[in-house]
Amino acid sequence: MTRAALIGAGNIAYHYQELLQISEEEFNKHIEQIAKILAETKTEIVLLPDKGVCIEVAKLYKQFNGPKVIATIPKDDTDFGIKHLAKYINTKVNGKRLIDQEINTRTWYKQDLTICTFGDIILMLGNSLGALGELTYAYYLYKIFKGTKKGVTATAQKIHPEIRAGKNLPFSVIAYKPFLKEKLSFEIETYIKKLGGKIYYANTPKELKQKIQEISCLA
Repeated sequence: MTRAALIGAGNIAYHYQELLQISEEEFNKHIEQIAKILAETKTEIVLLPDKGVCIEVAKLYKQFNGPKVIATIPKDDTDFGIKHLAKYINTKVNGKRLIDQEINTRTWYKQDLTICTFGDIILMLGNSLGALGELTYAYYLYKIFKGTKKGVTATAQKIHPEIRAGKNLPFSVIAYKPFLKEKLSFEIETYIKKLGGKIYYANTPKELKQKIQEISCLA
């Protein structure tokens, strides 16, 4: 079963409504369609349980009977802690817990570097500071996993046994264009492609479904 790592902005009102000028009604339509497509394609989802677009998609995904919600949580972190995540970790949908599985990423530093590597696909739902960092560090780690960084040896399984980047499918990113002002930069795209990663842009929910199906067929 294909798994998608969801990344996007935390501050919905600022990022989508103020910055991108997407009305609240339009935004809600988009996330409902995204959640429905992820459920229909039987795609597992992995995300950080925190405020923002990803948790909102996850809640709707569960209402559409999506197969599995996986939460990455830095449970051992002592620098920042995870108290602010508690209400999201314990979220319920229709009386049942939203989260089906938890992955302990240990610290926030490791969380930010690894979250996207727990998916076969990265679904980019906004180009915020955090989301861009998570995307680029995922491919930086992928570079190391592939053994292309001279003098550095580290396997994905050693870092965490749940890491899936490139294991079953080409490590791909689908950028949901309605939630982005522009495409990714030339430099970022070039580095991803150089590593054998694939980049897709979905301009509509229909295209998103097509891209997920297309990538899943590469297994």
